[in-house]
Amino acid sequence: MKNTLNVLLGKLRMKQLQLLIALDDQKSLHKAAGLMSMTQSAASKALQELESMFEAPLFERSKSGMIPNQLGHCVIRYARLVATDLTALCQDVAEIRSGRGGRLAIGAIMGAIPGYVVPAINQLHAGQPNLSIEVVEDTSARMLAQLDDGRLDLVIGRAAVAADPSKYQYRPLADEPLSVVVGYGHPPLPRNEVKLSHLADHRWVMYPSHMPLHALLEREMDLAGLAMPDNPISTASTFVTVALLQSSADLVSLLPTAIAESFIRQKMLRVVPVKLKSPSQTFGVVTRKGGVLSPPAERFVELLQEPTKLQGEPRPPKLKPMPKRKPAPAVAKRKVA
Repeated sequence: MKNTLNVLLGKLRMKQLQLLIALDDQKSLHKAAGLMSMTQSAASKALQELESMFEAPLFERSKSGMIPNQLGHCVIRYARLVATDLTALCQDVAEIRSGRGGRLAIGAIMGAIPGYVVPAINQLHAGQPNLSIEVVEDTSARMLAQLDDGRLDLVIGRAAVAADPSKYQYRPLADEPLSVVVGYGHPPLPRNEVKLSHLADHRWVMYPSHMPLHALLEREMDLAGLAMPDNPISTASTFVTVALLQSSADLVSLLPTAIAESFIRQKMLRVVPVKLKSPSQTFGVVTRKGGVLSPPAERFVELLQEPTKLQGEPRPPKLKPMPKRKPAPAVAKRKVA
């Protein structure tokens, strides 16, 4: 391992890493060489030098072109990471020189955005008004892939969904309580406490099967002695979920409470008073293990972990139960003469 590291540090060139990325994208040595403004013989020699450093081939030739093998995929992934980090370095240097103050790319699951990400961004921006901030809202699994590629500086989500959670540093922040919701036009339910069985005639809008919140709903259905609906509408989009719920009184869904509250205040959703038996899932700050955060990213993490500094931000009110249906007024009976 030490010899390999010394060889890489002594001989590896950025041009070779760029060639690997181009080969992975183009599947052709001729096209990759053209993209790199190299002759094909020069590209072939550079690839041979790389394979010599790793003492193994990195690509296999097939009808569809040059396909990276297992070692090739590994090297290419890190090549992309190095290239992305260098690109980010150049952008940060250019922005600092121009007075714009650098950039920060954050990934966050939707349940963490109202109570944590938004207040922390407001605090950060107040102290660093020239900082450029990008926020990506997606599933933890997809954002971890972007974190691996260097496209995100950090993720507010769950590291446990990764194939290898040990390669990340995870700092828990809070639980993510969930609420069962329907569209605002849904008729009020008459009971103080509603069971999932009372929603049997509703169609569910639910998260895709690979997401943790889908598994949680599946567990709740199992605890209630119910089967998962066989005709759900599957989406990971909050906008799509809310739009669907508003469009039909026959639809019901499960949303993070922090997200649901925003739409309840706007009279777009109603909460269904279902008591869930599963414990709330925890989310936290996920970063690359061994990676170094930029000063803005470090400050952002500090703000996330200082709840007293976020208490000044307006927090949504507690959920109110759906109003009971008022009984019809009694009709007085006429006396028969």
